[in-house]
Parts: sequence; structure tokens; C-alpha cells
Amino acid sequence: MIENYKKYLDFIQNKINGFFERQKPYIFCKKGCSLCCEKGEYPWSYIEYKYIIEGFLKLDFELQNKIKENIKKIKEDKKNFNGDGIFMHQCPFLIDKVCVLYDYRGIICRSFGLLVNLENKKPQIPFCSSLGLNYSNVYDSEKKIISNDMWKKTGIETEPKLYNVSYNFLTNDSFADAYNFKFGEKRPLIDWFEEI
Repeated sequence: MIENYKKYLDFIQNKINGFFERQKPYIFCKKGCSLCCEKGEYPWSYIEYKYIIEGFLKLDFELQNKIKENIKKIKEDKKNFNGDGIFMHQCPFLIDKVCVLYDYRGIICRSFGLLVNLENKKPQIPFCSSLGLNYSNVYDSEKKIISNDMWKKTGIETEPKLYNVSYNFLTNDSFADAYNFKFGEKRPLIDWFEEI
């Protein structure tokens, strides 16, 4: 089943890479920028969990232990969380601002940074737009929208474009069926770790 999932990942990664390439004038992600990994809930399916564990087991023991400590701390923080809303945390695989399991990363990680077309909802703009990163050259911070007027002023020929790369869309059962695997249950990433 994991082999079929990997074939699906190759397919969607190729598509997503094309989307990022087409939106290059608006994408300011770079090595060392880990804002998207520093505070989130990170939806994760069962097969994504199995795949990242495959990568985890290939790491040296020192890195494995750092990740285990991160998971332990996050789980303790979650247990003590009494705030309203969603419990947000740093990804446990982020070490020194680098994803140590980048090749095994989840689907949400692969598409983050693009403008996302959410079915029947307002488009999702990456939060880093307001921090001077992706799409910041066309982001109207007062109206909290991607501005057509700002785009025209940039002189960039390529229009900022929405892509259907929402997590729910990319983890739709029709994709899994086409590649002969199952995504399985979906949970916040940290909830997959009982014992690691």
C-alpha cells in the first residue's frame, strides 16, 4: 500500500511543483524559512503517518531522540492546553529550522504557500503573505485580499492564481482509489503518536 501511496505522491508533487513554478514571481519560500512549520495543527492521514514513520526509522538515533523529545513536549503542552480553539504547535520534525523528514513530509506541507481554492469558501491566502513572503507583492493587508490593482502595478505578466490544492481535495478517496491505497483516518499530526 505504501508503494502505491508513493506513486500518488510522485504524481501530485509533479503537479504542485508546476503550480509553484508558474507562480514563481509571488513565491518567496527559501531554505531556513520555517514559519509554516512553527505553528499549526497539521492534518495527517493514517497513510501519511505510516510513510513519515518509514522516514523516521532511517534517521540516526540522535535525531530520532530529538524528535521523540519534541513529541513528548508537544503532547504535554496539549494535555495542559486550556485555551479556546485549536491547539497549535511546532512540527516535531522541525529541527534547527529544517524539516529533517522533508522527503517524507505530509500532503499539507507539499502544497502550503500557494493560493488555495476552497470549495464554496473564500480563497485561502498563505498567512506568510502578511509577513512579506508569498504573494506579499500583491497582498492588500487592509482588505486582506490578493489585489488585482496591486498585481497590475507589478508589471508581472503571470496572474496570481488559485489552485485546487486543499488538503481535503488532495486526500480525496477518488485519488486513493485510482492509485489503489487508502488514506485512512485523518487526525492532527501530534495525535498519531501514542508511543514513539
